Amino acid sequence: MASNTVQLRVTLPSELQAYLQTKANRFGLNMSAYVKNLIINDVRDVHYPVFKASDEVEKAYNEAKEAEKSGELIPVDNLDEFFKQL
Repeated sequence: MASNTVQLRVTLPSELQAYLQTKANRFGLNMSAYVKNLIINDVRDVHYPVFKASDEVEKAYNEAKEAEKSGELIPVDNLDEFFKQL
């Protein structure tokens, strides 16, 4: 499964960059991997918020699952062709 990524640009004093580079080298990492590791460790205890779906969404989901169980769904191999035929 592919995940979305973003690029982050950070401006640091050269002295801090040198400290980071030294630490990254100590662990055999490039600077980017080392900083990513620092961020991951910092947010490890943060929980993503979980939201309850609306009644309308839950109803649509349950209807779709029933349609799947009963074999009512149509397999679609090519979305462009499918929409042209509508």
